[in-house]
Amino acid sequence: MATENAKSGRWRFPVLQGVLPIGASQIPAEIIAGLTLAALAVPEVMGYTKIAGTPVITGLYTILIPMALFAIFGSSRHLVVGADSATAAILAAGLVGIASVGSDEYVALAAVLAFMAAGFLILARIIGLGFLADFLSRTVLVGFLTGVGVQVALGQISGMFGLEGGGHGTFGKIWTDLQQLEQVNFHALAVAATVLIVTVGSKKVSNKIPGALIAVIGAIALSWALNLGQYMHVLGHVPSGLPHIGLPQVPWSTELIGKLVPTAFAMFVVILAQSAATSRAYAARYNERFSEDTDLVGLAAANIGAGLSGTFVVNGSPTKTQMVDSAGGRSQLSLLVTTAIVLVVLLFLTAPLAYLPEAVLSAVVFLIGFDLIDTEGMKKIYRERRSEFWVALITALMVVFVGVEQGIILAIVLSLIDHTRRGYRPKNALLQPAASGTWHAQPVASEVQALPGLAVYRFTHSLYYANAEQFSEEITELVNRADPPLRWLCLDASAVDDVDFTAAETLRSIFAILNDKGIRLVVAQLMEDVGKESRYHFDQLFGRDAFYDTLDDVVNAYRQETGVK
Repeated sequence: MATENAKSGRWRFPVLQGVLPIGASQIPAEIIAGLTLAALAVPEVMGYTKIAGTPVITGLYTILIPMALFAIFGSSRHLVVGADSATAAILAAGLVGIASVGSDEYVALAAVLAFMAAGFLILARIIGLGFLADFLSRTVLVGFLTGVGVQVALGQISGMFGLEGGGHGTFGKIWTDLQQLEQVNFHALAVAATVLIVTVGSKKVSNKIPGALIAVIGAIALSWALNLGQYMHVLGHVPSGLPHIGLPQVPWSTELIGKLVPTAFAMFVVILAQSAATSRAYAARYNERFSEDTDLVGLAAANIGAGLSGTFVVNGSPTKTQMVDSAGGRSQLSLLVTTAIVLVVLLFLTAPLAYLPEAVLSAVVFLIGFDLIDTEGMKKIYRERRSEFWVALITALMVVFVGVEQGIILAIVLSLIDHTRRGYRPKNALLQPAASGTWHAQPVASEVQALPGLAVYRFTHSLYYANAEQFSEEITELVNRADPPLRWLCLDASAVDDVDFTAAETLRSIFAILNDKGIRLVVAQLMEDVGKESRYHFDQLFGRDAFYDTLDDVVNAYRQETGVK
């Protein structure tokens, strides 16, 4: 059903939130953006199939039904959903040893993983797990994607050199390539080098020039004219027509699902984090609202479409989103245009793909991987936050040395550890009033007092079991070293949004210690649901008159009671 937007007088539908409303004057720009995305994305998604280990045609399938479904059911006006190198790499790593790469069983299992990722996305929408996206910090994402880039780029060397390749893991593949160097196919190497030069050169001139598409079309034409298939491997027959719609044919069992769950969950986390981050960035750029929950539904629908159409998992793509934005696209209409173009390709233009040298796709994928290596991002993290740089580097090395799936799990763990570390040792402060009436924060070690005998101690984090000991130690040290001796200790609780059971017991213990020393404990700026009205009954323990709304109220009360000026 449609609902009328009273302010604009336009009609807005529960679906197509990323498309409507749209003015007639914007439609030409959306069409141009859709054409641009198709030109840039078609060779790219064919390259992603080399990463995923699926037939080339499945790459085109990712920008047919899945892309259209997100455009219909998502809320972001900018996020482009399609094949992605990170999730493709996780897919390939997860299916190693379960099925032969490129086989019918392998493709069917890739579709099952798309369904499972969709299931996790639906579950996230139902029980509110969208917040998990916030637990992959920008730091670990830079490291993770850099590691994926290194792995993907190095994995394409054999294809560009025309080698048979082989080996497990990044360095296993490199070692195999080195052993096969005498078998280099110089025809394939020359073609790959030409593709690299054309693609990189076009980017130097303008990002809007579809260098990869020009290189692919040129390679197909040369391969057909010069019969390059007799000198190097070419794709061969690529089926035309629409994908078969149906459930993947696999021997369903709890054992199989158990093997696939870790891979599906790793892909789900990447989809959640990368898509949410991209949607937020572009919504902020254009001062627009988007619904993370609605986007979860759109991403789930897109992956269900991927599973039903026999292709692999899709994800929100920052690179494709930037392509559309640079071309002037401001809504999901551009994605629907791209889908229409791919439909035409599938129906009428797959025959020429048979002449495409495999070295061309290896070169395209090599550049995709190379672009993911964020050296500038790593340098910036190193300059600005040295400890977080090591987290990013460890994540990247885990991806390269061990695997993509393990890398994303480590990324989650490191993000949580980093978050816990910040709360475990918060930087607390003593507050001192200035002549202007403002309060200045000083290190706890400074032992400054707001007034003689009054210390105002600000705890800068929620109080919980991990930092309760620091809280106790700092207050005890402050009391023991105070000069002059303290008469009042004020806890500025403005940053304390929660107190767990362990911390509550610590507070009671601190109150008893201070009470024995004749020091009054008062609390300022405490949230209502945290203290006075909580189940811990601090108001009964401290006394209702121990709570103050502002620090100035504390100072006035202290002066009135003690006579200190």
